[in-house]
Amino acid sequence: MKRRFVIGLVKHETNTFSPIATPLSSFGHGEGPAFGEAARARFERTNTPMAAYLDLARRENAEIVTPVAAEAWPSNKTSRATFEAIVRPLEDAVRAGCDAVFLDLHGAMVTEDCDDAEGEIAQRLRRIAPDIPIAVTLDYHTNLSATLVENATAIAGYKTYPHVDMYEAGMLAGGILVGALDGAIEPVMAWGWRPLLASIMRHAPEDGPSGDILAFARHMEADGTVLAASLLPSFPHADTPYTGVSAIVVGDARHGGRQHAQAVCNHMLKMAWDRRDEYVFHAPPLAESVARAKSLGLANPGAPVILVDHCDNCGSGGAQDVMAVVAEVLNQGLDDVAMAPIRDPAAVATMVDAGAGQHVRLALGGHTDMPSIGLAGKPLMVEGRVAAVTDGEFVVTGPMYTGLRMHLGRTAVLDTGRARIVVTSRAHEPFDTGVFTHAGIDPRAKRYLVLKSRIHYRAGFKPICSHIVECAGEGVTNADLSVYPYQKLTRPIFPLDPM
Repeated sequence: MKRRFVIGLVKHETNTFSPIATPLSSFGHGEGPAFGEAARARFERTNTPMAAYLDLARRENAEIVTPVAAEAWPSNKTSRATFEAIVRPLEDAVRAGCDAVFLDLHGAMVTEDCDDAEGEIAQRLRRIAPDIPIAVTLDYHTNLSATLVENATAIAGYKTYPHVDMYEAGMLAGGILVGALDGAIEPVMAWGWRPLLASIMRHAPEDGPSGDILAFARHMEADGTVLAASLLPSFPHADTPYTGVSAIVVGDARHGGRQHAQAVCNHMLKMAWDRRDEYVFHAPPLAESVARAKSLGLANPGAPVILVDHCDNCGSGGAQDVMAVVAEVLNQGLDDVAMAPIRDPAAVATMVDAGAGQHVRLALGGHTDMPSIGLAGKPLMVEGRVAAVTDGEFVVTGPMYTGLRMHLGRTAVLDTGRARIVVTSRAHEPFDTGVFTHAGIDPRAKRYLVLKSRIHYRAGFKPICSHIVECAGEGVTNADLSVYPYQKLTRPIFPLDPM
């Protein structure tokens, strides 16, 4: 008889300091969650774990059930009602009977009454079907809990940042589970946690301590020592008891897997702890960074200089309307600039009403207060010509989320003369050049690009730039972790406490 596989996606990276609410409609990046066949259709043939699970299920000739696919940009906690609306279809599908569950989760989701949403999901499904095998994929920025580990059969996390290996992680976790169903392997897991609050600006494997740890993990997988080894450097903007650096390793119990898995896990965490100072980010003053970017652009006109506005990134829960970096760029007179995106639906409406080609004066951005860090919104007065109006729709062609349709909402481009500013109705992290090209801007032809991102911009933009300058503006994705009023962290924790 055909096996029945339940495949579901629930993802939210919760910034507990964010001023942005997370209603049910925010899932699907503003289109709402997808259920049933619509959930499958949304993620088919994309670079995601869910797409990998679907391919595995077809390869196994299994009956496929996709009760829900719900992913939202990072923001504040979801309500219990929203969480239940997403999770109950998963429960109903498992209750109806299945042979295995494949979960595409994030790992840093927090609800208004639970600091460990993923742990709750796995635990609830386990209670319905105590012996059901459960595969889980996790984002690189996971805050791992014992509850999730105890209720999963096999866990694999992403090994890249930007996350270009999401499909690969799904194939790894899903493949282990299928092997267990076939009786070919007996998965066992070892995990550990360290009191290390690692700045996300130091998470990228290519230029931080994580690179060597992940190289070791890949080597251990490749030589068969373990089945999967994942480093999870944490999401430090979630104030929970689980926030910190962790590792999770899957071994095969039939071949000394538990011992090997624990040894690999311990070594990965020791590497992270020994190099903990390298996970601290030190930012120069904003004016100094913008001045450096300006000089680089004047000296290297062949390819754009990227200015990364990393303190206000919606991909980590930022409002995406803080104007500090934009203001400094305009004040210092950088020319031939493209910026993306500023989230300001009111400004978009004004430009749409005016029409393409018309001159407008706007109080742009700065409409969001951030009381958690004592920051008030400050709009920036700008004026210029409405260069374009779009529906904000494009399909990702770059290496991250390849094939997914993005929904920016109604979008307009303001041309100030020196800069073209992409203004959107919805938040969006610019990890793909489509954020510009769909609006008629060729980012390769610009001298400067200002991107509200942290690391993910590298997926689509690093190949086309000459230099990268990180600009410390303001916002709830500040890389200086001392600005946040943590209440729930397990203390002491480095670098906030002497250790």
